[in-house]
Amino acid sequence: MEFNNTNREKLLNAVLFFAGKTKCPSLVKMFKLLFFLDFCHFKLTGRSVTNLDYYALPFGPVPNAFYDEVKKGEVPHDMKDYFTLIPLETHRGTPAYQFKAKKKPDLAVFSPRQRKILDDLAFTFRDITPGQMSEISHLKNQPWDRTIKQKGPNAIIDYMLAIDSDAEITEADAKELLEEKREMLRNLRIKLHLSNAR
Repeated sequence: MEFNNTNREKLLNAVLFFAGKTKCPSLVKMFKLLFFLDFCHFKLTGRSVTNLDYYALPFGPVPNAFYDEVKKGEVPHDMKDYFTLIPLETHRGTPAYQFKAKKKPDLAVFSPRQRKILDDLAFTFRDITPGQMSEISHLKNQPWDRTIKQKGPNAIIDYMLAIDSDAEITEADAKELLEEKREMLRNLRIKLHLSNAR
């Protein structure tokens, strides 16, 4: 199957990569890995990899749009040939699922920089449990923590929070790239609205 959206294709292949390279790739762990992938890449380039928006939920950053697609253990229609979701038993008794890849990821969709971030994250978090991933995503003064303190729970986590003294891009350049992305999305919505109105 061919994907008509590059960000969607990168999301799928990041999921396949992490599912094959880390232990217990549950929803919780996968969401944190995707968050770190996007925010690490943004810190270097001013652009995310998957184009997902993350929200400051109680157990850490969550890409709500993707979460809504998989939270009931169902695989999105365009990804059914690539992975399954296996039910997990939890001590809380709430439904939980783990990603299991059916195919190998296509790493050609990623830039060399993106592949390095994927490799680094998989190596760093390979044996980390989902609970530990949540704790790591809650570290003081990091984007999730700052969002909770400034905006409260369930607020969107601003990508600009990734920009710090170690960033390879200036705050001004990152803001400009974010604004370009927002403008492009606004224009796309207007075009879709106009074409649907005809």
